Amino acid sequence: MRQPKIIFALFALAVWSVACNSSYTYKKKGYFNIEFPEKKYQSFDQPGYPYTFEYPVYANVIKDTTFFSDKAGDWWINIDVPRFGGRIYISYKTVGANNFDSLVNDGFKMAYKQHTEVSTGIEDSVMRTPNGVEGIYYSLRGNTATANQFFLTDSTRHFLRGALYFDATPNEDSLSIVNDFLKKDLHHLINTLKWK
Repeated sequence: MRQPKIIFALFALAVWSVACNSSYTYKKKGYFNIEFPEKKYQSFDQPGYPYTFEYPVYANVIKDTTFFSDKAGDWWINIDVPRFGGRIYISYKTVGANNFDSLVNDGFKMAYKQHTEVSTGIEDSVMRTPNGVEGIYYSLRGNTATANQFFLTDSTRHFLRGALYFDATPNEDSLSIVNDFLKKDLHHLINTLKWK
């Protein structure tokens, strides 16, 4: 009876001594290296749309197929950036006699009200482009669903809103490098936007 216990103990000691011979290598936490494409742009100038702009060649424009009750939905698009799992939502409304303040308030609410609880800061900046388009750009910090939003208008006929989202759980640390890269594309889109 004693002999099987001794054999088992010797076997366990042999396994333990062999298993512990490899040294442990500590690995730091990190993120994948991201290869960014060269910045090149193409024109979005489709018949029937009340605006035109330039967007990256590594992106695709797709008509928004969400159900709309008014004509404005005909001019809503999404700019997909498949390489990064990103999407820029572009919505457009015609400015009427009494809706300008409402459109601006909606743009403000989309940036502030929906993100105040998770944002660690929101910075807004007034813009005026070389083409005379005016608007506000919102940069949101923290683990927000979107870190970049804007709206553009001429205050009499046109109102366009844009927001960049990713198909990923919001994580400011891991998304910041891609957000910074695509933020330059958003600024290019804004600065090349023209009303028709």
